Amino acid sequence: MNDTPLIFIDIETTGTRATRDRITEIAALKMVGGHVVERWVSLIQPTTGVPAHISRLTGIDDAMLRDAPTFACIAEELNGWLGRDTLVAHNARFDAGFLRNEFKRAGIAYRPRVICTLRLARRLAPQLPRHNLTALLAHYDVPRTNAHRAEEDAQALWGLWQTWQQRVDTPTWQAALADEQRHRSLPAHLPSEQLAGLPEAPGVYLFYGHNRLPLYVGKSVNLRLRVLGHFQRDHQDDKEMRLAQQIQHVEWEETAGDLSAQLREAQLVKQLMPIMNRQLRRQGKLHTWYWPDDAAQPTLANGKLLGQPQPGKLFGLFRSAKEAKEALRHLAEAHQLCPQILGLEKGKGRCFAHQLGRCRGACCGEETREAHTLRAQQALAGLQISAWPWPGRIILREQSRPTGPAAYHLIDHWCYLGSASSRQAALALKTPAGQFDMDTYRILNRFIRDADQHGLSIEPLG
Repeated sequence: MNDTPLIFIDIETTGTRATRDRITEIAALKMVGGHVVERWVSLIQPTTGVPAHISRLTGIDDAMLRDAPTFACIAEELNGWLGRDTLVAHNARFDAGFLRNEFKRAGIAYRPRVICTLRLARRLAPQLPRHNLTALLAHYDVPRTNAHRAEEDAQALWGLWQTWQQRVDTPTWQAALADEQRHRSLPAHLPSEQLAGLPEAPGVYLFYGHNRLPLYVGKSVNLRLRVLGHFQRDHQDDKEMRLAQQIQHVEWEETAGDLSAQLREAQLVKQLMPIMNRQLRRQGKLHTWYWPDDAAQPTLANGKLLGQPQPGKLFGLFRSAKEAKEALRHLAEAHQLCPQILGLEKGKGRCFAHQLGRCRGACCGEETREAHTLRAQQALAGLQISAWPWPGRIILREQSRPTGPAAYHLIDHWCYLGSASSRQAALALKTPAGQFDMDTYRILNRFIRDADQHGLSIEPLG
């Protein structure tokens, strides 16, 4: 690469979110034949304030940027200067992601080829405990005058590159560059060999950060496509960018199909509590509206009722009593139901809502209780929890591929009791009393409702 132009680049920003934070400084050194032939250095007005902790880190504050050009003002000129030359940066996905978003705001499509020196460092010096730029410069005795300023960091990065070329033999150097380019879409801290065996099969995957901190659990019908897909959109999605910056280890489990993957994902999220999973985390005490047969109003019940057969109907899954009451109150207002009859308000005789014309008068005899109950249950119908269709437990057999593994899921009143690879093993499972879980219910309800479509067979056990 001695005669091929390389641009050693570093940027400073107002934060870490490439889609929302902005660039405050750019320094780029264009190298040809081992010499700096051009350089581009400029502060950038981010059109937003610089957070105090960023100013303390970089020394760049709002006063310094007051008269600096915005990125939009220099975008066309900078794009022409960069051309299609390869960018060299430490943790290049970060720099490239910010540049792509800044150019996009200026109406310019910029998709640079990059070389990440962080990935190179992990290959060339795997024995080092840390591979950030400061640690590498100290290890190789490369001088740097002012950390976290773009020009000094770009210059130091060039010094690190020269040191590698002097100390690393040619075959090792060429192999490291080739490996870095072959896996340039992967996060810098993730060894490429970890993904070598990713199957194109259903399953769950787990992303871990430093010290095996659980970052994210996901599922897919095609593990390989899904996992690699995370690393294609980090410049567009803040969550994907955070994952790409932190991920250091990947694990996966192949499953019999999509149902197994979804059940296992929900189980692992509640067990590991990954910091970037929100939807499937362990729920607190659930609440539901229980409407007993022949009753005039529903009763607010806790989640223990959900996993048991009941002589009545259940409506809604709520994380708190307040949320449940607000939902019922909203329906009462929308359908002119009586909040007093529904138990939302205390009192006798004509309710206040009727005085306002928002109740049809079940509280004062203008509407029969039977008619009110029918209308109320119709209003709640969209929230109704499906009744368990069998008298007891069932085995749900799943096998999405003719040559793939099979799974036998043991289910009782929407409670997932466990899975095994054979019917006999499923029947032998030692299971505790089933505990209703909102996410599991939704998964099972969806798959059982369309069992034939999902290739599932159901065996009631009585």
